Amino acid sequence: MSHTPILRFEQVSKRFTYTQEQPGTILESLIERVLPGRRRQRQALHSGELWALRDVSFAVMPGESLGIIGRNGSGKSTLLKLASRILKPTSGKVDVRGRVSALLELGAGFHPDLTGEENIYLNGSLLGLSKQEMDFCYQDIVDFSELHDYIHMPVKHYSSGMYMRLGFSVAIHVQPELLIVDEILAVGDQAFQNKCIERIYQMKRAGTTIVMVSHNLESIRGICSRVVWIENGVQRAVGPTDEVIAQYLEHTYSHAPGGKQWVKTGDEMFQRWGSREIEITAVRLLDGAGRPADGFKTNDPLVVEMAYIAHEPVQDPVFGLAIFRTDGLHVNGPNVRHAGLEMGLVQGAGVLRYQVEHLPLLPAQYKITVAVYDSFIKRPFDHHDQAYPLRVIGGGTKEIDGVVALPAVWEWEKGSER
Repeated sequence: MSHTPILRFEQVSKRFTYTQEQPGTILESLIERVLPGRRRQRQALHSGELWALRDVSFAVMPGESLGIIGRNGSGKSTLLKLASRILKPTSGKVDVRGRVSALLELGAGFHPDLTGEENIYLNGSLLGLSKQEMDFCYQDIVDFSELHDYIHMPVKHYSSGMYMRLGFSVAIHVQPELLIVDEILAVGDQAFQNKCIERIYQMKRAGTTIVMVSHNLESIRGICSRVVWIENGVQRAVGPTDEVIAQYLEHTYSHAPGGKQWVKTGDEMFQRWGSREIEITAVRLLDGAGRPADGFKTNDPLVVEMAYIAHEPVQDPVFGLAIFRTDGLHVNGPNVRHAGLEMGLVQGAGVLRYQVEHLPLLPAQYKITVAVYDSFIKRPFDHHDQAYPLRVIGGGTKEIDGVVALPAVWEWEKGSER
């Protein structure tokens, strides 16, 4: 492997200037006619400059996968556009080596009046590929995108999901040395998202260098070996994925309303955060008879009971939980929305129960997270992180390897020939 970085940022800054020169709405036009000085006053107030990035430095080696994390508006997308050569830095140096394939905004690089087929060849030409090279991969691009019936249609008639399918398929089939991916994978159906993620894993294993932005920290953990954390355009940290994500989460929750705090329940310590419009007041693990239990066997019934109180009315909150093995393995993450349970307007006290008829977990020590978020699953009302121990003991199955016991049977046809 080469010891020369495929991507290097050296003290990179990017500044945007902006001026509101014309009335933006009919109302503003009318105000300008009645009060002609108001627009000039507003223009003075709303004109200026924005530093999207300040003195960012990092290097990405060939074959490495780097994640970019940070809150909305922190400068992540600007960073990717600089790496893709779409933007030039205001100061500093961006050094990119090799063929870059970037998946940024929907439809970027597509001409709306051209068909899907024509845009495939156009994108290949822009990346320096010959027609013969594009002929070689054209059918693979169409097959992966699953757009066979629409490939001869002008892309201006495509839905956002179709744009994403075609854009992603082109990006991964042009043999990039550096693949740059923004949050565009959030668009489209779940099956195709899973297909895209699996292809990214394949490219990672094949040695393709990957730089990606995502708010899904589990995807970042799974794909990226290192992470750059950007906050308000400033590079806060760069380093191993788990270390930087831990710093980012600690900062995020400590600066949010109802910031992160340590709580003790029994002999257990856990971290809790949230704004507490709804508060989880008690959590119990119950057996099949509804009695509290401190140990469960594989295939036993399990009920996770959450008592709560809504201190003010909240529309459609999302309650959920997650089970982790104590080595950090995330086992599952169900919530009421996935289950189709509509909460409506929640106020006052109540109890939710998550009922497992046959616990499939194999013997081990686990921790349960419980939480309630707003309807967009963005803002935590109350989050108890890996707070409640779940002990699965032996006796329920003879299986010992893995995580779960599947409800399956063996069949044997002695002497059968196929």
